[in-house]
Order: sequence, then structure tokens, then C-alpha cells
Amino acid sequence: MRIGILTGGGDVPGLNPCIRSVVLSALDRQWEVVGFRRGWQGFLEIDPADPQSVATHTVALDREAVRGIDRVGGTMLHTSRTDPRTVKEGDRTKHVLDVLDKLGVDAIITLGGDGTLRFSAHLSEQGFPVISIPKTMDNDVFGTDYCIGFSTAITRSVTAINALRTTAESHERIAVVELFGRRSGETALLSGFLAQVDRTVISEVPIDLDRLIPLLVEDRLSRPGRYAMCVISEGATIAGSQSATDDRALSATQRQAEAVGGRLARAIEDKTGQGTIVQQLAYLMRAGEPDALDRMVGFAFGAMAIQMIGSGETGRMLALRDGNYCDVPIDTLLKSTKTVDVDALYDPETYRPKLIHIRGMPMFLY
Repeated sequence: MRIGILTGGGDVPGLNPCIRSVVLSALDRQWEVVGFRRGWQGFLEIDPADPQSVATHTVALDREAVRGIDRVGGTMLHTSRTDPRTVKEGDRTKHVLDVLDKLGVDAIITLGGDGTLRFSAHLSEQGFPVISIPKTMDNDVFGTDYCIGFSTAITRSVTAINALRTTAESHERIAVVELFGRRSGETALLSGFLAQVDRTVISEVPIDLDRLIPLLVEDRLSRPGRYAMCVISEGATIAGSQSATDDRALSATQRQAEAVGGRLARAIEDKTGQGTIVQQLAYLMRAGEPDALDRMVGFAFGAMAIQMIGSGETGRMLALRDGNYCDVPIDTLLKSTKTVDVDALYDPETYRPKLIHIRGMPMFLY
């Protein structure tokens, strides 16, 4: 067997442990593993008839190639945000299949978020053997309770939020901490809860400034240190305001000028005269080595992917449900979207998480 593997979308800690696990598990079966560089974009730049092109965009993965990578964040295969169906040249699905055929790849394992895994499902529909593995620090892939990278992102965020308390208190300000999360507020919700901030704003609930700002002012005055902490999802919106573009459709760099955290801070200052601190954690949430949970899930998903290919089970997405490793049809993520259950987990009147039911819930309450 010759197994292909790629990573697509944003990098997260835990990808390298998963790659290492795939490689070592495959080698135990005397299988060969080839890594495709830069996700689906790498495929589009390969000419199977040109050995230099193949050498530039692929890498043979053996035991030495993956030695120690599990201790490092990011992805050794590099990544891109590319869907071969939507490039300017038109649908390149046929080219991807041709590359796989000419390079003798028997099955491919894809690690990615919503975009990468959507094309993985499409490739599987064309009849090619695919196993997909969900990774995103937003944890918003439908069909799984957990995606690689989520735990580390939460850990990073909680540490940074609590560190900012000293500055917020020293200057007696209201701190607004913006976290990644365009379409789902789960990262902000859980980080805000674990850091025990005063108010948390999620993507699913528009901000009522006339309600939120007085609450933050009250929070500040009620604390001896005269400061308040607010966490906000980058995908949050301000009720009644309209942007010329959908911020969530823009890259992080393009969104900076219109970042919702900055808009909220300006509104606080304009309405109250109270000083603020604004901090976008942004890429720091996904930088650096994985925590223990993301190492564990990465290792487990990698081994499981090879086991399933060995038993002839492809066209599946690996998943964690109710704390158990499992798999679902690869097109499951196409059937719905995963967002915060506001009724069960959030109070939009107070901008705070609420934990009404715990017994029987999975570890991350989703």
C-alpha cells in the first residue's frame, strides 16, 4: 500500500503528532507514506510527468522524517486554504485524481477543517479511498464533538486572558480580548468560562451595546481593582450596525481594520469615557507545541486512520462523540453546521455561559 497524507486550512497544534502516528502505524504494516506539501494547493502544482515538480511538492515520510515532530506545533507538511473545485482555472478535481493515480497512491488521509474536508468528501464521492480527520481550533466541524487543536487553543487563550488582568487592573480599564471564531463562539464561550471573565460575547448572539456596556461598567466598579474583562468572538456582530463586507469572509489581515473587538472598545469609550485595552490573541491561539490532549487525540486519530484503511473502511471521517473514538460518513459535515447551543449553554441577557445540565454531557459540554 502507498498512503498519501496532507494538511489543509489553518495550522493547529496536534497535526504533527497525527502525521507521526500515521507514518509509524503504516510502517508497522510495511506500507509506504507520501506527504503532499501545502494541502490541495500542492496537488494543483504537481505535474506527474515532471520528476522535479513531484519532488518539490511531495515528501517521502519514513521514521527519520517524523522523528520528534510530535513535540512541535504547526504542520511539517505546510498548508494552504485551497479547494480545487473553486480555483480560477475551474474545477481541478480530475487533475487531483490524475496525480493520485500517476503517483500510485492507494488511499489518502486528509487533516483539515471545513474547507479541506468538504473537498475530501467530494473526492470520496468520485470513488477514491479517503479518510478525513477533523482539525480546527474553532471546533466547528459538524459530526464530531472534538477537533484537533481545540484544547491547545483554549489553554493558550485562558493563560493570555488571565495574564492581561494585571495590566487591566494597573490601568483600571475594561479589557476586551478578541478570540478567533468566525461562525462559532465555542472557543470564546469556553475560554471565557474557564478564565472566569466578567462577560463573554459569542458569534451567535448580536451585541446590544445598551445592555452590554452598562454591565461592563458595573463589573469594573464592583471590583476593588477597578477593572473588567470581556472576551469576544471575532465573528460577533453589533446589533444595528452594518459592515460594507461580511467580516467572516475576509482573511485575518483584512479583518484587522474592522475587528469587532476594536469596535466594541471604541463604543465603550465613546459612551462612557472609560479607558479600554484591546487584545487580539489571533495566531497566538494556534502557535506553539500541542498540549497533552491534542497530542493524545492526534496520536489516536493517526493510528485509527491506518487501521481503518487496513480493514478496507474508507469514505469515513474520524470523530469523537461522547468521549469515544468513532467514525462517521465522510460527508457528515455537509449536512449541518456546528454552533453554540445558546438555549442550553449561554445567557444572552447577561452575556455569560450557563451550565444548567451537566450529568450525561460530554467533557466539553457539546
